[in-house]
Amino acid sequence: MLRTLALIGILLIPSISLNGQENQYALPSVEAEKTLPGEGKLRRYDGYVKTWQRLRSQWATQVEKDQQAVVFLGDSITQGWTPTFRGHFEGMKLANRGIGGDTTRGMLIRLQEDVISLNPSAVVILMGTNDIEVQIPPAMIANNFSKIIAALKAHNKDMPIVLCRMFPSSATKKRPTATIQQVNLLYDNIVRNDPQITIVDTFKLFDDGKGDALPQYFPDLLHLNASGYAKWATALQPIFATLGFVETEPDEFQIEEGYTSLFNGRDLTGWGFRPTPPRKPRSNPRPTDPVFPVIKEAIDFDRKTTSNDGRYQAINGRLVVTTPAEGRRIQQLWTTAEFGKDFTLKLEFRATPNADSGVFIRKPQLQCRDYLLAGPYTELKKYKPQDWNELIVTVKGGIAHATCNGELLTDEMTVPATGPIGLEGDRGQMEYRRIRIKME
Repeated sequence: MLRTLALIGILLIPSISLNGQENQYALPSVEAEKTLPGEGKLRRYDGYVKTWQRLRSQWATQVEKDQQAVVFLGDSITQGWTPTFRGHFEGMKLANRGIGGDTTRGMLIRLQEDVISLNPSAVVILMGTNDIEVQIPPAMIANNFSKIIAALKAHNKDMPIVLCRMFPSSATKKRPTATIQQVNLLYDNIVRNDPQITIVDTFKLFDDGKGDALPQYFPDLLHLNASGYAKWATALQPIFATLGFVETEPDEFQIEEGYTSLFNGRDLTGWGFRPTPPRKPRSNPRPTDPVFPVIKEAIDFDRKTTSNDGRYQAINGRLVVTTPAEGRRIQQLWTTAEFGKDFTLKLEFRATPNADSGVFIRKPQLQCRDYLLAGPYTELKKYKPQDWNELIVTVKGGIAHATCNGELLTDEMTVPATGPIGLEGDRGQMEYRRIRIKME
């Protein structure tokens, strides 16, 4: 704690401009830089120096207006949202604190004045690509990132932090895939098991399949176009909904005649955990191994809005399986009722980028994921990434037939004669809604 307070105290030291005159919002001089926190030399090309001072001077006049905004911290990719965020995230109070050309050390140095002083409701982070370009070693990048996270947590231990994995780029931009992924892994390791931080897999979101940026979203293989920002916004929307910033009204959906609702939209009545079978631990466990929670006795969550471990939540008509702090946490929530007759099950699901989950039909699992990125149904034409998709499962004579938005997933899944319906969480965030069943 003392180290963190000392860091924050350093961040409050006024900067010194390049001509030696004290200017709180100018890039620190080479001499002053030596006394400031962080690792790696600051960049000093003319456009960056001017943008740093211009934007920071402007933001200083907006501190009161931007109090308790959701703050985006980053470099030119974040700056490219513009102050209006291109019309995305309607209804949210937002503040853009991206500076083109900035490095993780630059963000660390300006963190107190540009971000923490706003007492943010949440902070969204994307950082590190410029560090890679100027060949700051990954370990130094990670150290700067760690100090930024520590300072944000010291300011407010309950403030949500959304970490966007560094986007792919190209070796032609001096940003090789292997280095980007190395830094992303270091970030993951720093925040693993921290429930205050939600990771969004924005690397996989924009990966061309070979580790480089998709040209349709990155014309120069570095910066997003309008379509790219729309895709990024769609990826963040489910997280903002879970945090309570958007989609705050109850779902007014009315089920069809003959169907029975399995989820009332208000709480987890009718759902619970079932005992898990014994699992032999790995002889050589790794930090990235998935966690399998052990449930010794059945637990039901009638009239509860959240499961006892916080993983499953009822939020405004959505049954949310939150992003696991461990990276991967494989766990099922089951109906307390069992279903022995033929039936038709209908529901809608929404997945964050590369999220992995499943729907259990009596016992076997039907993969329910961000299909195009996580598979197995990567060729679907009607799947809507990071949007709501309809899943329909019809069980007749012990065989399940399943479609997503009308496209066939399987018509030969064998299921037991009776059993419950289950929902799973693995990695990423999954949401389910309008879960209903009709018995034949």
